[in-house]
Amino acid sequence: MTAISASTDSRTAELLAAYRTMVTIRRFEERVHQDFADVPLPGAVHLYAGQEAIAAAVCGRLAADDYLASTHRGHGHAIAKGCDVTAMMLEIHGKAGGLCGGKGGSMHIADFDRGMLGANGVAAAGAPLACGAALSAKLRRSGQVAVAFVGDGGANQGAFAESMQLAAVWQLPCIFVIEDNGYAQSTGSRFHLRERQVAARAEALGIGADIVDGYDYFAIEAAAEAAVQRARNGGPSLIECRALRFFGHMEGWDSQDYRPPGEVDRLRSEQDCIELFRRRVTADGQVRPEDLAAIDVEVAAEVGAAAQHARQAEFPQPGELLTDVYVSY
Repeated sequence: MTAISASTDSRTAELLAAYRTMVTIRRFEERVHQDFADVPLPGAVHLYAGQEAIAAAVCGRLAADDYLASTHRGHGHAIAKGCDVTAMMLEIHGKAGGLCGGKGGSMHIADFDRGMLGANGVAAAGAPLACGAALSAKLRRSGQVAVAFVGDGGANQGAFAESMQLAAVWQLPCIFVIEDNGYAQSTGSRFHLRERQVAARAEALGIGADIVDGYDYFAIEAAAEAAVQRARNGGPSLIECRALRFFGHMEGWDSQDYRPPGEVDRLRSEQDCIELFRRRVTADGQVRPEDLAAIDVEVAAEVGAAAQHARQAEFPQPGELLTDVYVSY
């Protein structure tokens, strides 16, 4: 970890931690992208690169025991909630020692010790799970908050509408974070979302809602802070974040022919949330460039070591097949 002097104020420490989270997600996803082509990796893999500011800003305002329900594109959420990078890499490689024993893979990473209720291969399926966790917290008066990440495509699922209705009627400490990455698989959100405003649906139910720039860490952070405070006081919120993904919908088959020519190159050069963050915090003197550079080196080594370990690790034993299931055979 980068050493932080005693004179460093808490805000600088928060910014360094946020940068570490975003860079870890980016390097992790880039390595998974590489390994999917080289190894290859088992199962379906969906990468989060380009949207790092959303996970880092939202999860950065949560407590360790708060809940999070993720999506099929969940690596970034898991890392931001504190899941172990090596155990995640083992899981994605289908190896023993993974967070789910190497049996869940990319779309089913979960870590209850971190409040990570799991990634989910069904669009918007995390929303009702978050409502359940929020109801539990409310009944126990624990002060915990539950967050559901939902994609722009998932926002059109009936389960999501029902979850918002439940949260509104029961006044649950629940936050819905809509990640509009521009495409529901290959269908542009300008086609499948009326005026691209999921927030309007929340407002119709009396749920506080914000629409923010998904590349702007600080805008997301402010909205998340307000939503978390609202949840701890007993009410739901929705945050609609817009940030296009850098990779295809899923590794291995998406040629991205549905995207305008040059779109990804433009995003990487002009709308990279990590670079935008770096420029802002160094320009105003909140963070020293050398501290960010040190984090870059540390994260690259950490992710590289995790990937190397995952490549060399053993697969689960055949006897593990029938463990961790609800039915006794």
